[in-house]
Formats: sequence, C-alpha cells, structure tokens
Amino acid sequence: MNNSVGNTARLLWAGLRALLVLTVVCGVIYPLAVTAIAQGIFPDKANGSEISSNGKVVGSELIGQRYDLPLKKGQETAAPDLKWFQPRPSNGLGTNSVNTQYKLILSGATNRSGDNKELIDWVTAAKAAVVKDNSVPGHPVNPADVPADAVTSSGSGLDPAISPAYAQLQTRRVAERNHLDVTRVEKLVEQHTDDRILGFVGEPRVNVLQLNVALKQLVNGS
Repeated sequence: MNNSVGNTARLLWAGLRALLVLTVVCGVIYPLAVTAIAQGIFPDKANGSEISSNGKVVGSELIGQRYDLPLKKGQETAAPDLKWFQPRPSNGLGTNSVNTQYKLILSGATNRSGDNKELIDWVTAAKAAVVKDNSVPGHPVNPADVPADAVTSSGSGLDPAISPAYAQLQTRRVAERNHLDVTRVEKLVEQHTDDRILGFVGEPRVNVLQLNVALKQLVNGS
C-alpha cells in the first residue's frame, strides 16, 4: 500500500515538474526569444507593417481598405470616393463592427464557378461601374481594357494591392478629381509599382494605401 502511494506521489511530482518546465520554456522563454529576434531583425513586419501619414498610423500595407463617401440616408452600400484610387471589390462582405478605427475590407471573396449567374451579375455590374466611374471627357474607358482585379475580389477579400493596369486605368479620373496633371499621377503609379518578388514570384502590384498616401501628399503640396 505504501509503495503504491509512494509511486503515485513520484509520478505526480514528475508530471508537475514537467508541466512547470514546459510552461517556462514554451510559455515564457520561447515567446520572448521569438519576439526579440523579430524586433531585432524585421521590426517593421513584426509590428504589423504599419503605414504612417503625417506621423499618424493610417493602416497596414498587408490589409486592404475601402475609400467610400459617407453613407447617405437610404443607402445600403456607400458610394466610392472617386478622388482616391480604389481597391479591388469586396462583394458580399459585411460591415466592420470590431475595429472602427480604420475602414477595413472584411474577409470574404467573390469566387464562384465560371458559369455561376451570381458571379456573372457581379462582374457585369462591376465592369459597368468601373467604365462609368473612370471615363472622363474625351477619354472613355473601353470595357475590354478593364482588368480582372477591377471586377473581382481576391481569395481573402483583404488584398491591399491592385494590378498596375487597374491603377493606370484610374489615373485620369484621379487626376481630374484632384485637379492634377495626368502625367504626374501616372508617374506616381509607376513609382509605387512593385515588381515580382525575387523577379519571378507573383505579379507586379500597386499597394493602394501607399499610393493614396502619396497622392494626398502630392495634392497638399501641389
């Protein structure tokens, strides 16, 4: 009987020691080490890849944002603020009710089968809106020139970037709305176009938030 109690006590003590050691190693030492390495090697990414404007954090380069006008009475969906470059669509996504500091695009996607009527209706309506919004006097947008990312969301619905083609398509409208020369806006897009990662991974892209921050600076300085 005494041996059984002694064995049980030793097993419990061994288990408790293992629990304490693993708690300290995995719950304290490892997180602190990873945090220290991250802050030392790539602090920007470790802190959320924040983007600042005039000393104020305005978002993350990893998360898409919307640029809409204030919601009017009777409207279910806010109209886009056309003085800014617009991101990819976010069809069917809900309203951000958690983090109200930024106008974030909530996670979701428009992915459907190619012959899905709902997808076809979305794309058709989105293309018509892109053509209408970006056509300026003397320079109508050809529907055939509307790129795919202008009418569909990304798989996550959080994509912060658009294609250079979609950014360039918006330049005349942005220039007109902000009373800027179109060549200056086109140059701004070129300056904020990132090439493929390592020269072969992915596609060229333009971060919309970074581009709009630069646009704001250009407008205020013009």
